[in-house]
Amino acid sequence: MSKAAKDRTRKDTAKSPTIALNKRARHEYHLEQRFEAGLALQGWELKAIRAGRANIGESYAVVRNGEIFLFGAQITPLIQASSHVLADDRRSRKLLLHRGEIDTLIGRVQRDGYTLIPTALYWKGSKVKAELALAKGKQT
Repeated sequence: MSKAAKDRTRKDTAKSPTIALNKRARHEYHLEQRFEAGLALQGWELKAIRAGRANIGESYAVVRNGEIFLFGAQITPLIQASSHVLADDRRSRKLLLHRGEIDTLIGRVQRDGYTLIPTALYWKGSKVKAELALAKGKQT
């Protein structure tokens, strides 16, 4: 194996792009269509995510005033990074999507009875992205 190939494998194992997964969503919902959305974050939240303190296990997305917000996602603040701000670990965070995607999601949620569930948080470059899925609950 060449030196460059060894360096690439070290980088791949050292830093994974996945931040958090919602494994429970696959068991409780039928996931149909997936969308990639950006997150509007504060500075202390980004530092906490880099430290691995994000959890989206009980989160969901809601349409409010023609925009989509993420509820229930927990980002536990670092003591050092959030000493000068009042940090709310479960605050609602705005999801950044194109207007056409937002209109599609609003129509499917309101007319067809779908739910918006975040299935993953991951890094894309230096930005944090959320994978949203249109989901229907499984009948038990």
